[in-house]
Amino acid sequence: MSANINNNRLQFLDRDHSILAFNERVMDWARRPDVPLLERLRYLSIVSSNLDEFFEVRMAPHLSAFKANEQRGLYTAATHDQVSAKVHELVAQQYAIYNDELLPLLEKKGIKLVAHGERNPRQRRWVKDFFAREVQPLLLPVGLDPAHPFPQVANKSLNFIVRLTGKDAFGRENEIAIVKVPRILPRFFRMPPVKGSKQTHFVSISSLIRSHLSDLFPGRQVTEFSQFRVTRHSDLAVDEEEVKNLRTALRKGLQQRNYGEALRLEVSAGCSEYLSSFLLAQFALPVQSLYRVPGPVNLVRLNQLIDQVDAPALRFERYNAGWPLQLTPGQSYFERLQQGDVLIHQPYESFDAVLAFLREAVEDPNVLAIKQTIYRTGAKSELMDLLREGVRRGKEVTAVVELKARFDEEANINYAERLESVGAQVVYGVVGLKTHAKMMLITRRENGQLRRYGHLSTGNYNPGTARLYTDLSYLTADDALTADLEQIFLHLASQNRLPRLNKALIAPFHLHKAMLEKVEAAGAAAKAGKEARIILKMNALTDEPLARALALASQQGVKIDLIVRGACILPAQVPGVTDNVSVRSVIGRLLEHSRVFYFRVDGAEELWLASADWMNRNMLRRVELAWPVTDAALRSRIMDECLSAYLHDTKDAWLLQPDGRYVPAAITGTGKTRTVLHSAQASLMARYGSKG
Repeated sequence: MSANINNNRLQFLDRDHSILAFNERVMDWARRPDVPLLERLRYLSIVSSNLDEFFEVRMAPHLSAFKANEQRGLYTAATHDQVSAKVHELVAQQYAIYNDELLPLLEKKGIKLVAHGERNPRQRRWVKDFFAREVQPLLLPVGLDPAHPFPQVANKSLNFIVRLTGKDAFGRENEIAIVKVPRILPRFFRMPPVKGSKQTHFVSISSLIRSHLSDLFPGRQVTEFSQFRVTRHSDLAVDEEEVKNLRTALRKGLQQRNYGEALRLEVSAGCSEYLSSFLLAQFALPVQSLYRVPGPVNLVRLNQLIDQVDAPALRFERYNAGWPLQLTPGQSYFERLQQGDVLIHQPYESFDAVLAFLREAVEDPNVLAIKQTIYRTGAKSELMDLLREGVRRGKEVTAVVELKARFDEEANINYAERLESVGAQVVYGVVGLKTHAKMMLITRRENGQLRRYGHLSTGNYNPGTARLYTDLSYLTADDALTADLEQIFLHLASQNRLPRLNKALIAPFHLHKAMLEKVEAAGAAAKAGKEARIILKMNALTDEPLARALALASQQGVKIDLIVRGACILPAQVPGVTDNVSVRSVIGRLLEHSRVFYFRVDGAEELWLASADWMNRNMLRRVELAWPVTDAALRSRIMDECLSAYLHDTKDAWLLQPDGRYVPAAITGTGKTRTVLHSAQASLMARYGSKG
């Protein structure tokens, strides 16, 4: 699937299909026999979570064009049908893996989800008693009639639709009822052990309720029923130019997020045509939006089952991140940074070192000011507690809180209010732009003068994801770079014009243009017969001008290697167009998240780290940060660990083909599997992991 552009020789790959192809690669981990069984189940859950977000964020314009039967930008009825068909194919594969592979394997390992028809009399008595005691009191069936219209159904909530015979208490024959399942109820329950059996038995909430639906309708007969779940458009849209208080406006928007436009309807595979048609009409959805699934309608909640199983052998071996090699425990960060910059490669090296840096700053009486951007920090954040403690200790604390961090808006609003309540200066960045740059600036009095120390990162200040995402943290006392950080924070707070910076590149002002110029310079050098090389690592490549520039540079003779985890619109190895472009995606135990940009032109090397992917939104609609790594040793280390290691990965890497397909790097050109497989992530975990 591709979209034409002005250059007839280059056809970009479709972004949404590229996102779905990424999820196919994630789902491959659920198939891999070398992956522990519970982790395979978790990858299946991750795919479901990703598909939820795909519908919540990407599907609305497709559906809108379909309903209007007209082209709206890039979206048409045809794009809706094509995307829907691909998602249906993915979902079918998901449930085939779940039912035909993982459930039987789990049962062999003594873990079983017991369906109603498989329960022995003792188990049925337990389920009946448990339902009556713990579940039924929380359920409120709603019979539909003119006084009880179809209820509001929240985004991604579990519900049942029931068809009844007989008459209600008032002698009426209203036949449809809706049962909402409260989110407070767990989705899986552990059943009492069976005497003499070593198996661990579970029952799902949907199976438990369906077994006793009739108990909710005494005097009437349940003739048909189905679980169902609706996914709604959830991208908050707030006109910042029109609102007086962004925080208040977002709070109001969050209240409505759960009831946005319906985009997908999931029902049980056995749901009758009558009930599915009734639901489609209620949600104003076409038949393409109906997903019949042979199992739970929400595989994301499989995490609850995984977490209840005590079987270490069925999980990844615990990884203990090592303390950063460049840091000595107990040594002052300020003393260490006066000797040179420090690189922390997360999660191979521990993010705790970043928290320790902030903690030292908070506790040091010579530190006068702390400035930090907040995009995502997690539900419980030690970092936010440290910032509040800094205020209490009399330091000037400034937090640039991004309220519009998708799906973290509420947490960030709450953090902003807590920081303000103790006297921190909280600002919300620039109107119309998300502040996605990750940076911290500490100002300290030393020998009667002020000195700055900085932390810059490709990832978020979130201790949870810092254990799962590969990112680079950069600690520096470089005068020029920290002076840039000072100017950027001043710009974000005051909205004053940003002066010329010493080293850093900032979106939306400089970054896009600078990257275009670097690609074009490499192309011009190659055309002149000079050596030129580009290696880029990022999460997504969807910006058309940058992709077009890379294609042209390829045609001019630049060898280009792209390590792009997710969506990539630039096809690889297209004769005469991108012959010199190789695109690989590495999907591993850890989520690849670091952004590294390397350019070599006629022997001169540049290496940049960044918070930004090569996406239009990152380059033109966000505040993003990129900075050069000028220390030769650190540059060499980043080249080795973040680029070379991944270019030689043959176990977890996938290679993009000219038609948009990805094939495993493990498969040779002859179609055979390589005898020796190399995993970049496994090698780095072995190199840095702590034995303690």
